[in-house]
Amino acid sequence: MSSSKINPAIQFYEGVDETAIPEIRLTRSKDGKTGQAIFVFQKPDALSEATTGDITGMTLIDDEGALKTREVKARFLNGEPSAIEATYTWKTESDFERFMRFAERYAKKNGLGYSSK
Repeated sequence: MSSSKINPAIQFYEGVDETAIPEIRLTRSKDGKTGQAIFVFQKPDALSEATTGDITGMTLIDDEGALKTREVKARFLNGEPSAIEATYTWKTESDFERFMRFAERYAKKNGLGYSSK
């Protein structure tokens, strides 16, 4: 049985990987069980004139499957869309661990590092 590797990706449109690399900020509750990952994409492909359709959410895809959020907002500068902000929320420690596995795979694929501020 062959197992196909799925490259970690972020999508706003099904089947279309976003090439803009986001800034990601994490927040967690004091007990560590709940929290959010806030993604900010500057000038993402999803806002280009070549894209059609409505953005109804963000999907994080990897070997384990997909994580989805519908909490997505566009930012505008001088009346033009300039960025997308999306928030992925977790409510359990296992959800957080699953998100972190995605984040590590995505970071490795894109040559990203981690910094705490």
